[in-house]
Amino acid sequence: MEQEILHQSGQILSLSKSLSLQTLASVRSLIINANTSGSTLSTILETLTRSLQLTPANLVARHQTLKLLTELSFRQPHLSPIIFDSLRSNYSLLSADSLAALVSICDQNPNLVLHIDDHFFVSLCFASSVSERLWLLRNAERFGVRSHLLFTLFLGFTKDPYPYVRRVALDGLLGLCESGVLEDLDVIKACYCRAVELLRDMEDCVRLAAVRVVSGWGQMLVAYNKEKSGIDLSNAVFTQLCSMARDMSKEVRVEAFDALGKVAVVSEDILLQTLSKKVIGIFKGKKPHGQFPADCFEISASGAAGAFVHGLEDEFYEVRKSACSSLGLLTALSEKFAGEALNYLVDMLNDDSVTVRLQALKTMLLMANCEHLNVQEIHMHMFLGTLVDKNALVRSAARKILKSVKVPNLELFKLFVDGLFENLRIYPQDEVDVFSVLFYIGRNHGNFAVCIIREVSQDMEPDSDGKLGFDSARVAAFLVLAISIPLSCEQNVHSIQPMIFSYAVTLLGRISGALSDVMDQHSLLAYCSLCSRLSIISDTEHKGEESSFHEVQSYGTNGKSTEISVQEIGGEASETWSWIQCNPMGVTSHAKRQLEEGDEIKNYMNIVLAKVKNIWPLVQSRYTKEVLGILRSCNEEVLAFSTKSFGSDGAFAFSLQYIKVVKLLVKVWEHFAPMKKLHCYEIGELQLLLGKLDSRLADIRSRFIGLSEQEELHVLELVLVTCLLRLSKIEICCYLTTLKKLSSTISRVEFLYQQESIEPSKFVTKVRNSLLEIGTSFSVASCKPFRFNQLLESFFLPELILCGRLRHIKAELSVPDNSSENPITFVSGLPVGIPLEIALHNISSENRLWLRITMSEKSTQFIFLDPNLIEGSNEFLKFTYIAPFYKTPKAVSFSLGICIGMECLFEDVHANVHGGPRCFLAYLCQEKEVYLSMASKG
Repeated sequence: MEQEILHQSGQILSLSKSLSLQTLASVRSLIINANTSGSTLSTILETLTRSLQLTPANLVARHQTLKLLTELSFRQPHLSPIIFDSLRSNYSLLSADSLAALVSICDQNPNLVLHIDDHFFVSLCFASSVSERLWLLRNAERFGVRSHLLFTLFLGFTKDPYPYVRRVALDGLLGLCESGVLEDLDVIKACYCRAVELLRDMEDCVRLAAVRVVSGWGQMLVAYNKEKSGIDLSNAVFTQLCSMARDMSKEVRVEAFDALGKVAVVSEDILLQTLSKKVIGIFKGKKPHGQFPADCFEISASGAAGAFVHGLEDEFYEVRKSACSSLGLLTALSEKFAGEALNYLVDMLNDDSVTVRLQALKTMLLMANCEHLNVQEIHMHMFLGTLVDKNALVRSAARKILKSVKVPNLELFKLFVDGLFENLRIYPQDEVDVFSVLFYIGRNHGNFAVCIIREVSQDMEPDSDGKLGFDSARVAAFLVLAISIPLSCEQNVHSIQPMIFSYAVTLLGRISGALSDVMDQHSLLAYCSLCSRLSIISDTEHKGEESSFHEVQSYGTNGKSTEISVQEIGGEASETWSWIQCNPMGVTSHAKRQLEEGDEIKNYMNIVLAKVKNIWPLVQSRYTKEVLGILRSCNEEVLAFSTKSFGSDGAFAFSLQYIKVVKLLVKVWEHFAPMKKLHCYEIGELQLLLGKLDSRLADIRSRFIGLSEQEELHVLELVLVTCLLRLSKIEICCYLTTLKKLSSTISRVEFLYQQESIEPSKFVTKVRNSLLEIGTSFSVASCKPFRFNQLLESFFLPELILCGRLRHIKAELSVPDNSSENPITFVSGLPVGIPLEIALHNISSENRLWLRITMSEKSTQFIFLDPNLIEGSNEFLKFTYIAPFYKTPKAVSFSLGICIGMECLFEDVHANVHGGPRCFLAYLCQEKEVYLSMASKG
């Protein structure tokens, strides 16, 4: 075999001058052939290098030759230094495409550093075509060119006749600004003024880049003159950016509002001017800055007038969202400005776009955190409307604000409470979060909460049968409000009936889930037990007499009050009360101590999962067999750990499921990269593996409650990888469906990154940019598998750290007294009832559950499990259900497969099942086999 290859190479490489495209194709086949000998590769290298020197004018052959040299360096890293030196040594051969080849080689070999002569680089920029000039300017900082020369070059090319060259030059200036290498005042001023000029450029892409440069270099200019006239310069930069708020381009307007939010210091008068289209008297005319009398430093009231009003009224939701975001950052600068801005923000709560409503609420949360959110009665209607918004994320964001806001009077507090109760009535699935908010607002407004509890205390009394007066959801909500009162930061909290805390004990499981971030169930029980025997005595009730927590009233069974002390209580309740007395928030530390056992299990799982993260370099090196062995070992370590502890089941099940996901990902990854040796795969094997991987990821996303943002981001990145794997193979079908799933997933990922205020990973950034390049048409013609394959190269499995309190949604299904020897009897052609015993764990009312009854692959029946027919707590439900089966066959006996599934509501793809689930199902238990036999004729 080797002799035959050498013979072919000798014929191909015998040319002395030029290489035809056909010859170059044959040379490539030798390069990519793993059996090609080292001597042949050396001959190829020598011939390709000589070809570059002999035919520099043949641009097509030159380009193909450089591509072959680059590929040769990739596949034979030991030849990279030789190829690099060969291309770099001859300056007469250097051009934009040869520099591109050198850059690619350097990317693969970090030991190679590319430096070229400054003057030679400048000559290339002026002599090259427009496309090559763009590439050279975009990559200028990679060639070791001096910063001051780069600045001169970029500044000069901002006047290039081609708009894309001007844009790239501006991007280069912004890069120099971010690097901080230039600190000369004249340089900063020249760059800033040039960018201001280009704010009036005819091309959208140039104005977009100019806005970024004005923002970046303007901030540098302000910082340079901070002690002298920083506020005036900052005002000038701010008004220049405001002038772009009415630009014709949507992208420019978005960028302008993003830049406005980055301005650190602005005068209050100018901020107020942005909320008024009418020019304020103090700003009529123009105010040039004395030190820099140029036009670019003038403070124009007309430029700032109504800037944010226009942004919030923009026809595009992206602009409105950006305006809301910047508004929130600027409200920290002025309480008066925040008060005026709130009048506009509450109108945005009725915006058609969910994204805008979410951003408006996020802005209000920022205002609340800096104590600049002054909610008035005129705002309440719009604000409380978000508590019953159709979108769950909007409702959640509104509730977060309530946790931080402070209201001045009892009337507004009652409106807040009524709004939360309306939220609970319309969306009972929000119960946990509503209870949590009630606890926080009660703790922040202790006196107001006491007034409400006193009004409803009689309705909360049990009836003659010992049952609570009205529906349990309202009772539980009022009890949560009552529980928060003793922890209030207010000093004069009036007493409430201790019996109310006894009622809370009866709903302990329901309430504890909502207060998990404050205290665990054991601490809550001890706290309620103690409070049920004690009453809080306020200073006012004692008429100035000092109140003591060491001597309090307790109501005995005979109705008489007796004096007891905390020392007499003893046990965990006494300890809990002592912590509450010293520090109301001390309950949190107690809860942490109670969770030490669960944390130990979580820490152990994190140690195992850290080993999973370390396998990825081996995966990229194609050591698949070794990696699968490591994953099996990790799986055994998880299974060997005891899960008897409370709260450990979620972390345990999640770890097992995650390891299975990674194992499938490794098996799929093996199909997508060059192998160390030849492998044969069965037809359809890749499709089957990808199907299993999708199913496992859907299970993780739908069957675990309490995922933190970091954990959800980790899972969503794996979903992105799975989508890219599908798009990287032409033979994999459902291209449009997969591309839509990729787009929706990246939107969710970006939202989570914004919520956490962290920068997205390199992999996510590349996927997002690639989607922007593809556009929104999602046509099959845009399918380019190599594009998605390149994105996979930037993926690296990050470390997964479990930090949330995970709960596992699962089910148990049994058919009592049924076996092959004791079947259920049926009559052919008539429905038959199948008695089922069902146990559900951690199911909420928003989960849509289905019974799937299968007799054969072509005969499947779905039955919806109505949550209104199921009674019990959300943590554990157990009931008996008679499932009807309608399609009894004409047979003596047969068997059915029954299992319970839950709809994956986050999936965009709908299940095409008539009368069945709308979305694909995540199955909560193993399929149970049921045996049936025809009834004997009597």
